[in-house]
Amino acid sequence: MPVTKSADSPQVATTVKLDLVSSPESTKKVQSQDPSVVNGNSSESSKTTKGITGFQTLVHLVKGNMGTGILGLPLAVKNAGILMGPLSLLVMGLIACHCMHILVRCAQRFCHRLNKPFMDYGDTVMHGLEASPNVWLQNHAHWGRYIVSFFLIVTQLGFCCVYIVFLADNLKQVVEAVNGTTFSCHNNETVVPMPTMDSRLYMLTFLPVLGLLVFIRNLRVLTIFSLLANISMLVSLIIIAQYIIQGIPDPSQLPMVASWKTYPLFFGTAIFSFESIGVVLPLENKMKDAHRFPTILSLGMSIITTLYIAIGALGYLRFGDDIKASITLNLPNCWLYQSVKLLYVVGILCTYALQFYVPAEIIIPFAVSQVSKRWALPLDLSIRIAMVCLTCMLAILIPRLDLVLSLVGSVSSSALALIIPPLLEMTTYYSEGMSPLTIIKDALISILGFVGFVVGTYQALDELIESGNTLPLNSTMFFQ
Repeated sequence: MPVTKSADSPQVATTVKLDLVSSPESTKKVQSQDPSVVNGNSSESSKTTKGITGFQTLVHLVKGNMGTGILGLPLAVKNAGILMGPLSLLVMGLIACHCMHILVRCAQRFCHRLNKPFMDYGDTVMHGLEASPNVWLQNHAHWGRYIVSFFLIVTQLGFCCVYIVFLADNLKQVVEAVNGTTFSCHNNETVVPMPTMDSRLYMLTFLPVLGLLVFIRNLRVLTIFSLLANISMLVSLIIIAQYIIQGIPDPSQLPMVASWKTYPLFFGTAIFSFESIGVVLPLENKMKDAHRFPTILSLGMSIITTLYIAIGALGYLRFGDDIKASITLNLPNCWLYQSVKLLYVVGILCTYALQFYVPAEIIIPFAVSQVSKRWALPLDLSIRIAMVCLTCMLAILIPRLDLVLSLVGSVSSSALALIIPPLLEMTTYYSEGMSPLTIIKDALISILGFVGFVVGTYQALDELIESGNTLPLNSTMFFQ
């Protein structure tokens, strides 16, 4: 679909010439010439020349899912069982991919109905409520757009906060272990850490770099950083994989299906791993040939699901009950495996800019539209700096940020990825007639998402209550 959207929406999928050399005057000029791009979107001809390729779309999609959650999947598989864990990951990957396809189809459907070239997530939900047979939902349809915008902002900024903590903790661990790091990877000995500055100071050191990265306002330019992040994480995962496949013990001692009491822990971890629902429509909007997007989406999710299953299963097979919260904590203390942390630092650093793109494109266009064109660019850059400082401040002030963001993510991610899309399909196509099987399928997926919301919320709250006697997340620990 082309890169335009309705003028009455506070959201925006992308902007015209969102690079550092574009001026607010040129942007306002384009907006005044074409009311269909009031929020800074390009026309059909601009999309044809400026859109991203299928490969670039695939890179963004894969990168949007490959966050820090993949490192915790071996422990998640332990909580589900060596057979139940991979099967559950496969099912969740299929459901997440299916919900993304639902969202794209519904957006395309309303574009056709209303003769609009582009429909973002919030507008799609709003028009879905307007098409509902329920009068109350029709009268309050605009709240659907606001709710989606809120969930998108909370989810994406939440991931950005987690990334800052991850960057600081991994770099701190590498620096503190440098005196005991060797070139021999055969012995994994306990390391006496070399005291360094607090991890919160490491967070501040990343702040200028992150500030420069978020100044990049063009999704095509972000492809370079996204590709770099994919390469860094892929190399680190290969290093992890080649280690964990060495000397895998007899798997017969591992339970095929774990206790039902620990399965909610698996569900809560796995559901947060599929985190790219917020970038699906912006990517589809930016593609030169949008008709190929469903194929690209299926291919990207297949790659991600395969990686999740492989890392989760092999990590649990290799370390068994000794698996840590992050598989990197089980690696030997040599420079080869310390480089895994450094590679992930590079990858997550680049990922921050992509995750930041979605909330920025919701908040900034609305704010810029309230001021004169003279102040448009300064306000744009000021908001970006303020949002980066906010994520850094939250990372510094909240000692157990992982649990707090798990609580937020269990609400917003479950709603965006599992609960809303099936309900949206029902409201979109109900008036045209739907088969009972489709209705049952959508209802079951939404119930699954609600269970994820309840389980994830309970898990985060329970761990927050019990975390008083544990070390804070910002503490650096070394394991033998």
